[in-house]
Amino acid sequence: MPTIPGLPDTPPELLALAAALGWTSGIRLYAVVFLTGLAGTTGWIELPPGLQLLEHPVVLAGSATMLLVEFFADKLPLVDTLWDAIHTLIRIPAGAALAAGALGADGSTIMWLAALMGGGLAATSHTAKMTTRAAVNTSPEPFTNVSVSLLEDGFVIFMLWLSATYPIAFAGVLAVSIVMAVALVIVLFKFLRTVMREVPKLFAGRRPPAQGSR
Repeated sequence: MPTIPGLPDTPPELLALAAALGWTSGIRLYAVVFLTGLAGTTGWIELPPGLQLLEHPVVLAGSATMLLVEFFADKLPLVDTLWDAIHTLIRIPAGAALAAGALGADGSTIMWLAALMGGGLAATSHTAKMTTRAAVNTSPEPFTNVSVSLLEDGFVIFMLWLSATYPIAFAGVLAVSIVMAVALVIVLFKFLRTVMREVPKLFAGRRPPAQGSR
């Protein structure tokens, strides 16, 4: 079988880490950066050279601060949708960069492949998250929104832990998650379309109409 130049045998642990960073970045970017850096700093895992910057105290402090901001912003109806819309421009390239850092930091072929994988995974999870939360925001009470947000928090922590401890099992869970994410986007696409139409009005200072109103 022909080999791809610059694509060496890669341990499954690193492949799982790269995929996990890409996937979870589309959901909770700042938690991913902080938890990964913290895991490296405490010695729980040994981060590859391309991710060791996450262990720097300044990066840890900054990501911890943004983690707290995102934690509360994500619990507020409409605020979460606006936050997700803004982070469309941040989570996807960040997921690509983190996955690339996990598999190579020297411009090799595998780094670029990892970036494509990480960006694609981040785009998929981010789109599913934004679509689901837009649908949840049609509920008149805030408790559903908070519950879904807490589930997302736990899911991110679980996926990062699983990738570091059981990479093969992680691959199976990731495959199921991708299928479910795509299904959610297809089923709830009308809510995503509403977000894409109404978010510019939020930036213009106009509150979007309630779902179902004309």
